[in-house]
Amino acid sequence: MQALRKDIDNGSTRKTFAETAASDNKITSHVLKASSPSAHFIAGASGGMVTALLTSPLDVLRTRLQSDFYRSQLKSAASTPSPHTRVSLPRSFLLHFRETFDILFSIHRVEGWRSLFRGLGPSLTGVVPATAVKFYAYGNCKRLYPGLLGYDADSTSVHALSAATAGIVTGTATNPIWLVKTRLQLDKSHLHSGEQPRYKNSYDCVKQVIRQEGVRGLYRGLAASYLGVIETTLHLASYERIKVMLANQTKLKDKAKNSELVQGLVLSGAAGLSKLIAVLIAYPHEVLRTRLRQAPMADGHPKYTGVMQCLRLMVKEEGVAALYGGLTAHLIRTVPSAAITLGTYELVLKLLN
Repeated sequence: MQALRKDIDNGSTRKTFAETAASDNKITSHVLKASSPSAHFIAGASGGMVTALLTSPLDVLRTRLQSDFYRSQLKSAASTPSPHTRVSLPRSFLLHFRETFDILFSIHRVEGWRSLFRGLGPSLTGVVPATAVKFYAYGNCKRLYPGLLGYDADSTSVHALSAATAGIVTGTATNPIWLVKTRLQLDKSHLHSGEQPRYKNSYDCVKQVIRQEGVRGLYRGLAASYLGVIETTLHLASYERIKVMLANQTKLKDKAKNSELVQGLVLSGAAGLSKLIAVLIAYPHEVLRTRLRQAPMADGHPKYTGVMQCLRLMVKEEGVAALYGGLTAHLIRTVPSAAITLGTYELVLKLLN
């Protein structure tokens, strides 16, 4: 009887231990789920900060190539063929590649190396919260939408809806910051002898925009930013698909945990390839957005009044090729940027969780 009672007591003790462990697991799981929103926020901010610092010169170059100032410079250059001249596709790519790096080196030569980081302040101020908000919204929408919509968590529909939501929220929240950054990067009046830059700093730019254009002026280009949701959706949705495909191709699921390098290369490759696809499809919205934020004047009135009017006028005056101005600089910057941002995001998210 004593032996039987002892066995019963041991079984009860084992049961108590099992119940305690299960309870602890539930608590741990609850804590991880509760901390996931802040984890996405911190991971996104980290990725944005690293990306902004490393790619600032290419961001300045891209913005200037998208503006009408550099388009007019390139038209007047003797080495640039006439718009009516038929140029072969390989030669067109070579000319575009050359003009991209000519302008990059001329910025350093004429304005000094500091100009390569012009607008870095608002860029950091914009990129860090923008990527934080984007991945906060994206990560948590991926968690919430399957339950709300009844879809599988890994379905393309969930990824696409989450990316679109993240793009709309981010564009609305950060448009004033990007407008200030664009204006500062295009502020070229200091090149003329004896003249000062139009804007002293970011705060002065905000004051002048509000005084001259009203609060609505801070949201110039917002409609074109919403068009950019297409690129965000294509990028993140295709990233999730390509990531799974590459993981299955390299059989990462069957590898041991010491394959961190291979996994990192797969994530970076998926991020870069998905961004390349998205940019090639949705790039014109970048140029339209830059022109609207630049807000050039014609006969005392704003030259561009809306997305469609800007699109029609650009095609009429400059041709369809103008919609792809700065594409080389954009690709050189955004493809590695996507790899850096998503790589940092995934790494920090893994460390936090």
